Amino acid sequence: MTNKLRPSTKAILAMLFILPAADVVAQEASGGGLMSSIAEFFAAGGPFIYVNCITLAWGIAIILERIIFIFFKYNVNAEAFMAQIQKLVMANDIERAIKLCNAAPSAALPKVVKAGLTRANRGEMEIHNAIEEATLAIVPVLQKRTPNLASIANMATLLGLLGTITGLITAFRAVGAVSPELKAKVLAQGVAEAMYTTAFGLAIAVICMFGHLFLTNMTKKIIDEIDQYSVKLENLLISRGKGAASAMDRIT
Repeated sequence: MTNKLRPSTKAILAMLFILPAADVVAQEASGGGLMSSIAEFFAAGGPFIYVNCITLAWGIAIILERIIFIFFKYNVNAEAFMAQIQKLVMANDIERAIKLCNAAPSAALPKVVKAGLTRANRGEMEIHNAIEEATLAIVPVLQKRTPNLASIANMATLLGLLGTITGLITAFRAVGAVSPELKAKVLAQGVAEAMYTTAFGLAIAVICMFGHLFLTNMTKKIIDEIDQYSVKLENLLISRGKGAASAMDRIT
């Protein structure tokens, strides 16, 4: 049954991973290349497919940029990092702990930890305020541009539906203006434009929503680590300060 599908129909099904790979290989062997089928798909889909290409490029650019920054710039092995920080603080070696934070200057958790360490010898309130200020500064950076993916997904869907409406309007308007023997062909072209535009918009929306879900979960993980270990650091520094004060009382 798949051999009777038009090349442009096969192209969209292949893009949506509905056709098995064997069908795509068979199509290439029969002389209709996949690239030409995709080109026909875009040509038959009407102008809104090209408009939706902008939303596709926009969404993919955000996903790739956020993956690079969240995974390779802002992320750090929080458990191992905090284990080293705890050892250095308990050894009263704050300077080495700050140097350890400087070794990963772009990572989110070291920035927050460094803010607390730089005020380790001050009061409890100053330590708390420094950690909270650093957290409030880094969280918007972590969440930057990720919410846009949901808007892009909605935009792609609406553009696809708009293409559906314009395709059907074009089809039914042309049906009344052509000869009876051409009506079926013109109607088929209009319906094809409507369906291809809708399918392309929905495919873009699915990609953007998957990216939004993945990036949101990863960002939440980093923020949860900041919340957890910043409280742990604050308690550690406060306990250290109280221990130093008790030692001074015993000396005096």
